[in-house]
Amino acid sequence: MAYSQIHIPVQRPAHMPEQAFNQLKSKAVELEGVFLNTLLSQVSSSVDTEGDFGGGYGEETWRGMQASEMANSMAQAGGIGLSDSILRDLIATQAASNSPQFTALPGGAYKK
Repeated sequence: MAYSQIHIPVQRPAHMPEQAFNQLKSKAVELEGVFLNTLLSQVSSSVDTEGDFGGGYGEETWRGMQASEMANSMAQAGGIGLSDSILRDLIATQAASNSPQFTALPGGAYKK
C-alpha cells in the first residue's frame, strides 16, 4: 500500500507567547533525542564486535557517545516526526491546564 505523508510543522497558537512556544518546542526535540538515543543504543548493542579491531571497554564507551551524538543530530534535523506529536500534546496539555473550567488543588490534583 502506497501513501503520501505531508509534513505540516506545528504553528505557534495565537494565545501563546513566542518564548513559551520555543521552550515547549525545545523540550519536545530534546525528548525525541532521548528516544532516538535509546533506539540507537539498542541497535548498536546487537552488533557483533568480536574480531581483530573490535571489542573492549573503549568501544563500549565510544558507542554510547556516538549513539548520543547521532540521536541529538537527528532530532535537531527534524528527527522522525516524534517531536511534532509531542509538541502538539504539550500545547494541548498546557491549554487544558490554563482552562478556567479546572481549578488546581493542593498537591497538583484538579477539580472541575
